[in-house]
Amino acid sequence: MNPEENDRQYVIEALAEDSWRMFRILGEFAQGFEEMADVDKAVTIFGSARLKGDDPYNAKAERLAASLARQGYAVITGGGPGIMEAGNKGAFEAGGRSIGLNVDLPHEQDPNPYQTHELKFRYFFIRKVMLVKYSTAFVVFPGGFGTIDELFEALTLVQTKKVTPFPIFLVGVEYWRGLVQWLQGTLVRHGTVSEHDLHLFKVVDDVDEISRAIDAYYQSSSRAGFEMPR
Repeated sequence: MNPEENDRQYVIEALAEDSWRMFRILGEFAQGFEEMADVDKAVTIFGSARLKGDDPYNAKAERLAASLARQGYAVITGGGPGIMEAGNKGAFEAGGRSIGLNVDLPHEQDPNPYQTHELKFRYFFIRKVMLVKYSTAFVVFPGGFGTIDELFEALTLVQTKKVTPFPIFLVGVEYWRGLVQWLQGTLVRHGTVSEHDLHLFKVVDDVDEISRAIDAYYQSSSRAGFEMPR
């Protein structure tokens, strides 16, 4: 086979792989939509997979999830260890619906045992759609790149009105202080976001406040005009 034929064969194989990838993506979306279709009201909890079981933030995530489950909310997490496991555990042990949306990773992502409903995804972006689409609110605990990516995805969707505005809470005043200061001191100062955009989320330490605020939001008849209280 000459070089020109080699190149042509490579292109054909690459196109075939892209076609099969498209079908896998469509299949994952279809499976996710089908299995999540009956989720009425839910709260997504984000946070690090690396926080150990005795970390105080894990205890807060577990307590919050249990409270939400008792109020009739499904709790959705990424299905892994750390904060995700704590969120699923709180909802599971409170007798609520505990949903884990797992993603294939080389490490850090063994499914936790506290899921009443477990879905597995190959693609991060499909999982993110599911985490957003079925949620009434987001609660973001301390985390790394993945958690911050999910936080800013949610903020972007609300800012651009691609989704109905919903509450976004960041748990851990000390943990998130540097980020908030950077948003205020750099982004707002340079005009790349507005001061009003900082009202799209609220930073708290008291998770009991979150349960009350989410329920008040859900019961409100004017959710479209929602803005986080400062």
